[in-house]
Amino acid sequence: MKATWNLPDGRAVTADVTEGQSLMEAAVTLGIPHVTGDCGGNLACATCHVCVDAAWLTQTGTACDFEDAMLDATEAERRPTSRLSCQIRMAPDLDGIVVQVPAP
Repeated sequence: MKATWNLPDGRAVTADVTEGQSLMEAAVTLGIPHVTGDCGGNLACATCHVCVDAAWLTQTGTACDFEDAMLDATEAERRPTSRLSCQIRMAPDLDGIVVQVPAP
């Protein structure tokens, strides 16, 4: 399954992501800039902030209350489509997902 990270400098990185793997884990493995996942995906930081492309909002669902609160602590400005990528796990219905990595 594929995911694409659109970077602040205009580049895009598309890669295979294993089912069940979070987009944060995949981004860290790939060295995607500005996605560091300092807490290891434990929903204890906001260093894996991404903005989900509008076409994928239904499939990714909504942030839980705790994630919603953590999104208020992101380095980049929070947007209506902001999510923590540690909370988005790859599944067949997300094949082709596109996210924007906001500039810090």
